[in-house]
Parts: sequence; C-alpha cells; structure tokens
Amino acid sequence: MDIWEKMYQKAKKEYRPQEISPFIYAHHVVSAIESENGDIYTGFCIESCCGVMDLCAERVAALNMYLNSGQTMIKRLIAFRDQPPHDKGSGMPCGACREFLLQLDLRNQDTEIMVDYEKRKTVKLKELMTDWWGMSRCQNK
Repeated sequence: MDIWEKMYQKAKKEYRPQEISPFIYAHHVVSAIESENGDIYTGFCIESCCGVMDLCAERVAALNMYLNSGQTMIKRLIAFRDQPPHDKGSGMPCGACREFLLQLDLRNQDTEIMVDYEKRKTVKLKELMTDWWGMSRCQNK
C-alpha cells in the first residue's frame, strides 16, 4: 500500500455527509495530509448558514496536525467527496485553503496535491499559487 492509498483510506473514514442541525452540514468533503515527520492527519468540511464558521477539510486537517503535533509543513494532501480525485477537477483545494497553507509555512509551496488518484497525478501548491503576494514578506523575515 503506497502513501496515497494510506491517506485515501484514512480520509475516507471521515466521509459521512450529515446535517448536524438545520443550519450546519458536515463530512461531505474529506481530506488527509502527510506531515513533515510522516504522520497522517485528517479533516472534514463543515458549513453553516452564517458562513463565517465554514471550514474546508484541508484546513481542518492542517489545524489537526498543528494542534496535535505543532508541525506546520505538509508533504502531501488529498481531498475528495464520495470518490477519489479524478481528472475532472475534483480534489483541488479552494483559494482560501491554498492561501492558508502558504501562510502556515512557506515550505508548503512544495506540498504535493493529488489531482488524479488512479493515475497518481499530482501538482505542487506553488504551481497553483504563482507569484504569491506574501512571498516578499516571508523572504524579508
């Protein structure tokens, strides 16, 4: 079993779409990330009517990693709904998640993101966030 299969299986356990209340819906998008030390952390999407409380699965997984280990660097990321990412555009982190990952740790620009699970096709975050506005701020640190 390769690392992507391990990550997929761990995230898949989180997939169980449910209405928590008439205002909150969760577990309809799931994610797994591999941290710098090789541990795998999962997360699920949670959406509410107020919008402010919404969190994507990728950010929840990253927050779980940080809360449980203090790590900020992510080697690999997979996100999906009811099936693994495929070549039709599923599995790509939204703009807010891309931004959060870069702000969390500049090394996350090298995070491999699963684009097509069956073909094991990936893209690096820096390919999705070219000419990122925060780069100069990080380099002046």
